[in-house]
Amino acid sequence: MKITVFGSGYVGLVTGTCLAEVGNDVICMDVDQVKTEKLKQGIIPIFEPGLDAMVKENQAAGRLRFTSDAKEAVEHGLFQFIAVGTPPDEDGSADLQYVLAVAKSIAEHMEGYRVVIDKSTVPVGTADKVKNRILEVLKARGKDYEFDVVSNPEFLKEGAAIDDFMKPDRIVIGTDNPRTAELLKALYAPFNRSRERVIAMDVRSAELTKYAANAMLATKISFMNELANLAEKLGADIEHVRQGIGSDSRIGYSFIYPGCGYGGSCFPKDVKALERTAKEVGYHAELLSAVENVNDRQKQRLFEKINDHYQGNVKGKVFAMWGLSFKPNTDDMREAPSRVLIEALIAAGATVRAYDPEAMEEAERIYGDKQGLFYSKTQNEAFTEADALVIVTEWKQFRSPDFDQLSRQLKDKVIFDGRNMYEPNIVRNSGLSYYAIGR
Repeated sequence: MKITVFGSGYVGLVTGTCLAEVGNDVICMDVDQVKTEKLKQGIIPIFEPGLDAMVKENQAAGRLRFTSDAKEAVEHGLFQFIAVGTPPDEDGSADLQYVLAVAKSIAEHMEGYRVVIDKSTVPVGTADKVKNRILEVLKARGKDYEFDVVSNPEFLKEGAAIDDFMKPDRIVIGTDNPRTAELLKALYAPFNRSRERVIAMDVRSAELTKYAANAMLATKISFMNELANLAEKLGADIEHVRQGIGSDSRIGYSFIYPGCGYGGSCFPKDVKALERTAKEVGYHAELLSAVENVNDRQKQRLFEKINDHYQGNVKGKVFAMWGLSFKPNTDDMREAPSRVLIEALIAAGATVRAYDPEAMEEAERIYGDKQGLFYSKTQNEAFTEADALVIVTEWKQFRSPDFDQLSRQLKDKVIFDGRNMYEPNIVRNSGLSYYAIGR
């Protein structure tokens, strides 16, 4: 099938590449000509395990191409995916200017039937806005081409996006046209072979499903963080509590790991956008507000623990920081807890020696030559001359450090663990003080 994907960012690039992988003829269109030229040269703008090789293989096979020519892109594909950003506006709502700009481009260049597919995470009612924008432009052109607008939200986890696309839990298709639903089922047939994964529904329900999924997961995280803070007050161990409740099949173990807060491009933005959507229809979504507030507070917990340990005076202290990305297996630092902690430590007069396996380039892009922040080439280099170690992201390579070596090298012999990576007794037996979350 001939497919066009507007947007070569995280969602667009993964979507286009995976659709090409199963034999489709895909063009990824992006207005950023510099990015497009780099992609043509095989330079991938994001880190996602397996994506680099898959892009290059499909380019070499002629199934995946990149362009900044909207006319070429619209002429190419029966299916026109919209996978551009929907950044939060000042009031927390999703900014649809890029989505609607793509709708306008499609309408300006289409010369026949097209299936327009909203892949971006968008508020309920966006499909109607896309449809109206296309109708307006077609009317101005004096054309009356048929088209359908479909909601087909993505459910990709950063760090596991290839597997999530190739082996999806579900494929949500929101359309009011049975014929269009059949076209989408045919498109997704290669990903739907072992069992039925397609869930067809009306457009608005599909749009809400994406927000509901992310809000539910964010709620689980904030709930566990709330319990972790309570466990500290009560003298309980949240890790034991987690195992106790996770063994209940109605709850499960996923997304009940306490820590220093969630980040990334999805959960913070989507919770706020759903809360804003509720306000627009006159409903006060109290739980969503609480989820967001708990997370904002949780991002302060590591600094609070550090500040308490040093009795309110961290000036002149040097902190090794392991982990900058908001989660492992990505270089994404959007809304990352590390950013809150870096800024708080430096504002208090401390120095940070940071290391992350993948996010160093992103950190330098964000902070540049920020005074008090040093970029380490290895995790061991980070704690050179450090007083304490802080763990913010649970990368696998941080799981089994040499605690005896840390005890020798950390001047103040203390670890602040924002991801509960270690058994407290093991750490303390090496002569280190150990602060975790809810333990």
